[in-house]
Amino acid sequence: EKVSCSPRLHLFDQKCGGTVGAIMTCPLEVLKTRLQSSGLTLRPVFQFQLGTFNGAGVIRPGPVTPGLLQVLRSILEKEGPKSLFRGLGPNLVGVAPSRAIYFAAYSKSKETFNGIFVPNSGIVHMSSAGFAAFVTNSLMNPIWMVKTRMQLERKARGEKKMNALQCARYVYKTEGMRGFYRGLTASYAGISETMICFLIYETLKKYLVRSRFTTPDTDTEKGASVFLGLMVAAAFAKGCASCIAYPHEVIRTRLREEGSKYKYFFQTARLVAVEEGYAAFYRGLIPQLIRQIPNTAIVLSTYELIVHLLGEPSK
Repeated sequence: EKVSCSPRLHLFDQKCGGTVGAIMTCPLEVLKTRLQSSGLTLRPVFQFQLGTFNGAGVIRPGPVTPGLLQVLRSILEKEGPKSLFRGLGPNLVGVAPSRAIYFAAYSKSKETFNGIFVPNSGIVHMSSAGFAAFVTNSLMNPIWMVKTRMQLERKARGEKKMNALQCARYVYKTEGMRGFYRGLTASYAGISETMICFLIYETLKKYLVRSRFTTPDTDTEKGASVFLGLMVAAAFAKGCASCIAYPHEVIRTRLREEGSKYKYFFQTARLVAVEEGYAAFYRGLIPQLIRQIPNTAIVLSTYELIVHLLGEPSK
């Protein structure tokens, strides 16, 4: 049986799994953030409506949110392709430590919760994931705040854009240290997404591990099928969790906007609902799913693979 891996191994695992995913999915994250923001230009369309007293129809203007491809075209035409990689710097700086902190905290808290609850039960997975997300969000929020500000910055092609250090200095100068923790309450609300994701993933993982010992395939075939199964399980778990908990993402982006009217979590939620309708809470969901599902599948399956390979000699 494999021995449990050390925190150092967990640190190494996440550098491998997270960095590649962050680079490849950066344009999708920029598109998602722009779609979530209040600065998104709503196209007026004229809708034919019935219901006047004399029975005649009326034509009323109604706002329509630009689609993913329209926002992409607008960025490419007005700002240039480099803008699709805005915020990549702080993302690369933050992805390795955030993954490392998360999985190390998850592993350690799981050991603790296994001693309190039924070992490896659903409550253990959910509690461990929730604790790890709380620790990670608390420590990494300043970096993600700078990343979001950079992604929201709209400068025409040729205009000078702020780099990460300049952006951080500007936030500190205009808002002080509190500015780096804007959106943290929404991140805490988003812990529910992490807990749901890991509960589903760990449940499916247990089923896959059991099936590995009941199938007549060779060890190589079993390993390949389990690895693919873990990727599918991670993708399915993240997709379900993202759809359920997505509104906190929109609220977090609004809270991080510069000089905005959005101040607190529930105040922001109420303003968005009243001014834009409940559909606004799901703006940017498509690029989020496209970005997060394969990214989570890659990170989790790579993590499991590296742990398996580096733990192999200690059987």
